[in-house]
Amino acid sequence: MTSYLKTTPTADGFFGDYGGAMLPPPLEPHFKEIREAYATISKSVDFIAELRQIRKHYQGRPTPVSYLKNLSKLCGGAQIYAKREDLNHTGAHKLNHCMAEGLLAKFMGKTKLMAETGAGQHGVALATAAAYFGMECEIHMGEIDIAKEAPNVTRMKLLGAKVVPVGFGGRSLKEAVDSCFQSYIAQADHALFAIGSVVGPHPFPMMVRNFQHVVGVEARDQFLEMTGELPDMVAACVGGGSNAMGIFSGFIDDDVSLYGVEPLGTSSNLGDHAATISFGADGDIHGFRTLVLTDENGEPAPVHTVASGLDYPGVGPEHAHLHKTGRVNYTTADDKEALKAFYALSRHEGIIPALESAHAVAFAMREAGNNPGKSILINLSGRGDKDIDYVTETYGYGEDL
Repeated sequence: MTSYLKTTPTADGFFGDYGGAMLPPPLEPHFKEIREAYATISKSVDFIAELRQIRKHYQGRPTPVSYLKNLSKLCGGAQIYAKREDLNHTGAHKLNHCMAEGLLAKFMGKTKLMAETGAGQHGVALATAAAYFGMECEIHMGEIDIAKEAPNVTRMKLLGAKVVPVGFGGRSLKEAVDSCFQSYIAQADHALFAIGSVVGPHPFPMMVRNFQHVVGVEARDQFLEMTGELPDMVAACVGGGSNAMGIFSGFIDDDVSLYGVEPLGTSSNLGDHAATISFGADGDIHGFRTLVLTDENGEPAPVHTVASGLDYPGVGPEHAHLHKTGRVNYTTADDKEALKAFYALSRHEGIIPALESAHAVAFAMREAGNNPGKSILINLSGRGDKDIDYVTETYGYGEDL
């Protein structure tokens, strides 16, 4: 049987009807250079060996799978497990592709890494990679997210990154991407725009998925070793969708049910959520075709979620494709469910999750009772150190939830 990952996407970057690369003419040669460089290094034993060395001796991989015994008992029904990407260096899955993108930039002779960030985890990870490889770093971040994720802003600056506040539009992740693309056009000769998720023009949706594939490979092997079988259900939060594609890719050819959990925010009304697959329509954003949340004028709509890293009106084109084909089931968790899960995992397992990851925890807590005798593996994509000030100042310690 031919592996899904070997045949998807197409040579021009399409996952079914979605993907591609719609670029302004000045950027076309630079993305061609990126595609050709990735095609070379991805098959290079030297690149693979160096990346494996970094993952083992710098990032601390493999991260473990933990059995959430207390949470499973609390919820009843299915047994809940977590892939612990919160234990990856810098506290989230983002470093998996950032170190690889740093290696790619080094191979291409670039001297600078630049990117957008929402929750700040990608920004921290890229600043870490830049420090490791001796490069400059420029991070664009919405003013709303800068206020919400102050600890990560401090970390980026300590790591030597220049943090560019973005104050136009919704002042969040979508605008950070817009701002970074504008800045990149003038610097593309010496900089790499290290896109922070499975979004953007080809080859980034494919490239970031492949760099995150390590999560799924490890999780599959670890779960088999722990239990002697594969999980019945695998779930992950979805904004752009890099952590989800990372773990899904390890099980995509298996008889395992896959679930992407989108942020429902405060309601299903447009502007109150960021559940693109659940409520979006086909459209173009940031140089690729996907599902997009749009307003009455056909422009990307304002979005809301308690989790800054999920605050995006589009979604990775591969997720749009997997939704259309039915291979992945997409559902939602709202702010209140995510906060309840944040507090529950903290109190019952001693693990403080990122608010993004808490959406996947919420799914497991909700579905466990409906699936007795089954197992649910979630991707705990990040830790919540970055969120504790915002959560406690805004919601206290969960007494009212």
